[in-house]
Amino acid sequence: MDYTSETPFDSIESAQQFIELLEEAIGEARREVDADIASDQPERRLQALQLVSYKLAKLSVHIASTQRILNDLRSLRRLLLNERAYENDGEPPEQGRAALLGE
Repeated sequence: MDYTSETPFDSIESAQQFIELLEEAIGEARREVDADIASDQPERRLQALQLVSYKLAKLSVHIASTQRILNDLRSLRRLLLNERAYENDGEPPEQGRAALLGE
């Protein structure tokens, strides 16, 4: 039975692609804001730009964390699917728990 994705977030892989695009957009925005900060700005605007830079840096950390979580979920899914295949056909999985967990 083939499953056709109906939304962009039906799979971990599609969510990872979205997060990668978001990370690129955040990086671009940070470069633009940093360039604005380096130019001559009125004090109030400079403070606002510095706050924007701080918030983008914080968002970037959260995105990196999200990428790690998605990678973990993908690894766990593979582990679970390999174990299920082992239970169904009696053959040992190609990639066991020890390999995935680095044991």
